Amino acid sequence: MQASRRHFMIIAASLASTAMLSKESWADAPVLSESDPTAQALGYKADASQVDKTKYPKYQTGQVCINCQLYQGKPGSANGPCPIYGGKLVNAKGWCSAYVKKT
Repeated sequence: MQASRRHFMIIAASLASTAMLSKESWADAPVLSESDPTAQALGYKADASQVDKTKYPKYQTGQVCINCQLYQGKPGSANGPCPIYGGKLVNAKGWCSAYVKKT
């Protein structure tokens, strides 16, 4: 229960902090590093094939940032902004435990 509460708080804080960002500001956004504290807390990997499937059993092959509802990059782009990480750019082929399949 504690881990899911922490997960929720990280996501809520990240979304709140990016609510004021405009899409124009994302053009100059930094690329997210796997060593970023939020990235580490959510198990972000720039290459989804490197996800520790034992630690993150929710991960399934084919889940990547570009097909996540949270990803805000353009189709075909190598990376795009993600509100979970304060608008930092995530790799389109990356993954984190906040992944939500696009519908």
